[in-house]
This record gives sequence, C-alpha cells and structure tokens, in this order.
Amino acid sequence: MTSKKQMNFEESLKKLEKIVAEMENADPDLDKSLSLFNQGIELVEFCSEKLNETKKKIEILIKDAETIKKENFIEQ
Repeated sequence: MTSKKQMNFEESLKKLEKIVAEMENADPDLDKSLSLFNQGIELVEFCSEKLNETKKKIEILIKDAETIKKENFIEQ
C-alpha cells in the first residue's frame, strides 16, 4: 500500500472504496479481512483528518462597505 502521507484525499477515498468492495465480496479469510479492515481504518482516519483541516481553512469573504471582512465558515 502506498503511504497514506503520499496519497491525497481522492486517492485515499478510492482505495477505501476498493477495500470496502473487496471485504464485501471476499471469501471468509479472517486474516485477510482483518488486514483490509486495519488498512480501511487508517484511510478513514486520514480522510477525516484531511476533511477537518480543510474545514478549518474555509473562510467566507464578506464585502462590508469598502473593506473585506473574513468570517469563519459556519457549519449548518
């Protein structure tokens, strides 16, 4: 497996989708399933971390008269 630090979010998500499909269609080999599960957990944590980082960086620019005012993104 490529190091998760070298993968971007989209690559990680695709790899996670492949792991899920493989687990759904795999034979009941416990060791292989456990290995896939562990890889999946690492990818979920990586993707979640990337989403949280991105969420923190999102700002909404609001024009206030002649100035631009930054406001933090508010989750709805």
